Amino acid sequence: MDLKGGLGHLSYSTLVHPGDTWAEMRESMSTYLPEVKKRFSPDAPFGVSLRLSGASVETLMGDPGERAELAKFLDQQDMYLYTVNAFPYGPFKGQRVKEQVYEPDWADERRVRYTMDIADILAEVCAEGVEPSIQSAPLAFAANVSGPDYVETLTRNTLRVVAHLFHLEQRTGRRVKLALEPEPFCYLETTDETVTWFTDHVYSAAGIELLSELADIPLAESIGALRRYLGVVFDICHQSVAFENMTESLAKLEAAGIPVFKLQEASALWVPEVTEEAIAELGRFTDTIYLSQTSEVRDGVLTRYLNLEDAIAAYRADPGPREWRTHFHVPVFLDDLGPFRTTRFGVQEALLVHAAKPQSTHLEIETYTWDVLPDHLKTGDIIDYVVRELEFVRDTLLGAAEHQ
Repeated sequence: MDLKGGLGHLSYSTLVHPGDTWAEMRESMSTYLPEVKKRFSPDAPFGVSLRLSGASVETLMGDPGERAELAKFLDQQDMYLYTVNAFPYGPFKGQRVKEQVYEPDWADERRVRYTMDIADILAEVCAEGVEPSIQSAPLAFAANVSGPDYVETLTRNTLRVVAHLFHLEQRTGRRVKLALEPEPFCYLETTDETVTWFTDHVYSAAGIELLSELADIPLAESIGALRRYLGVVFDICHQSVAFENMTESLAKLEAAGIPVFKLQEASALWVPEVTEEAIAELGRFTDTIYLSQTSEVRDGVLTRYLNLEDAIAAYRADPGPREWRTHFHVPVFLDDLGPFRTTRFGVQEALLVHAAKPQSTHLEIETYTWDVLPDHLKTGDIIDYVVRELEFVRDTLLGAAEHQ
């Protein structure tokens, strides 16, 4: 829904629902979205964040009738599509995902074609006046980036999509934006790394010239297009895991001129002091289908582990005081999880910044882990859970805005 007052559009990611194929996603939309709207936005249009897998995009591109049905469904339900999650290309539910979630990465032609196709779909089905965003992977899993040539390919392919978005708007009048999402253990991980890539590869003379060549436009138009169509998703969970300060990180992006096309409200697991009691409970969050990247601060030194179980093994081998933050999306309305906590404080801080000076027109809650959450954290059904998250973010943000 549009929160008004320049605060942007707020919804939740349908990545939480089954949606590895278009048939599954279509069923999830008809099952859950009307019920969420009825409770959260009964008298106003409800914004939709749609998960589109590679398989779903193939179906939609091959069937104009399905695209028409999608637009019809949204209109009949008083909903509007404003953002797509195009991060996971392949399956995301019910089987091991782990580091495969980044495949194909931005060096792969499949990622390029998939993203262009989504842009074309959005230009066709989105309501007039909506400038949709496409959330995408942080270029590549860092371990796979073999050197400068790989980075050059990642950059070139990203700018190929920017060129496509430029021409799409010229052809249809519809602006679609691409937003890359930094994440732990990826080529784009920290805000500083993100600023460096944009500065050295996108906003550089070489980047401007490359887009000019790819889009066949003057250099002056290329400079503007880079900021018009390419930005980031600022996932508060991810940057909290990196031990970043939200106010400082958002200020760095602004100073570098990097648009935040989506501000994502998500909380991570936070263990202020690792203890045996905490580890006993943390076992419930290990060995899931998703990565659980964990950052540790011990004696002022930051150490990163690809999975929570790796951090636990290191603690067992060498016990001692330390703090952990783990990439496991937990409900944003929770602060206390018994023997440990959440990084809800990061969400609250970012919302305060946004209330004072809006950072993005697209807001989204992305707690996609309902299916793997421990049972004691599942209060009510999935609709209860989603609505409670939406209400928490809306009320926190509007309350902050009232006190500006």
